[in-house]
Amino acid sequence: MSRIGHTGETAATQTGAARPARVRPAWLAPSTLGLTVVGLAVSVYLTVEHFTNNATLACSIGGVVDCAKVTTSAWSTFMGVPVALLGLVFFLVLLPLVWPSTWRSRVGWLDVVRLGWLTVGLGMVLYLVWAELYRIHAICLWCTAVHVVTFLLWVLVLFGQILSGPAEDRLEA
Repeated sequence: MSRIGHTGETAATQTGAARPARVRPAWLAPSTLGLTVVGLAVSVYLTVEHFTNNATLACSIGGVVDCAKVTTSAWSTFMGVPVALLGLVFFLVLLPLVWPSTWRSRVGWLDVVRLGWLTVGLGMVLYLVWAELYRIHAICLWCTAVHVVTFLLWVLVLFGQILSGPAEDRLEA
């Protein structure tokens, strides 16, 4: 089949509303959903710990690994908002963006929003890692778990979207 003169776009794509169905890697939806749930669970735990003054915080070893030092430092808030709460909100917003039915959606702007939201999260992770290493001089294993999950999600979504293509392109390949 010749593709000369064929752009693969529908009228709806040109207006930004919808596009041809995309074939996503089979691992993309379950892996991003699973990691998001893990990030959400850890963020809920850290938020509860923040508001209960670390009543049951596990990991306060002392020295370089000291969750209590990190979660009670001046850097544990960002513009007056607890960082743990920001993490919770981040993963709550991300959850519907990585839901399997959302991955199957033909709405083109969702890919941009999903990757953009994760890029914002990754930027915050880089800031927090900098604060842990150079300002607090301690790391929190729970926070590190959230940082790793956020980074992995960003990588999976980026490469998952790169590997995705219109269904019609996959059929002709």
